[in-house]
Amino acid sequence: MSELVVRADVAAPASAVWAALTDWAGHDRWMLFTRAEGDNQAGGSIRAFTGLGPVGFTDTMTIVVWEPPRRAVVRHTGRVVRGSGAFEVEPLGPHRCRIVWSEWLDLPLGAAGRAGWAFARPVARWGVSYSLRRLARAVEAGW
Repeated sequence: MSELVVRADVAAPASAVWAALTDWAGHDRWMLFTRAEGDNQAGGSIRAFTGLGPVGFTDTMTIVVWEPPRRAVVRHTGRVVRGSGAFEVEPLGPHRCRIVWSEWLDLPLGAAGRAGWAFARPVARWGVSYSLRRLARAVEAGW
């Protein structure tokens, strides 16, 4: 398993951040190159397409833990992305919180995939960090 953990502080209440984070149809407003749709309950599913135009991949997920407004855990079930992911919203006071976005990925292509992760990981970290900063700005501005 390969791990990626990204944190972002937000100057907004945890409940507002949770609402924006779990608005799957709104993901394209802040998550780079991603459109999503899905359910908001344990056992529900999420489909996210990441790419530019028609070039990309679909990431299918099953929600295995749903604890609003604090934590969700998904199991990635697609062909490209497999493993688990989680996002947590940690209150830091009445008008501040921290998002913790974690991924534990089973990389494709065996040893080649693990070697490629050394190059892909910094890009993935940058993309998630950038996206979470966009989410923070949007929620701080009133979403």
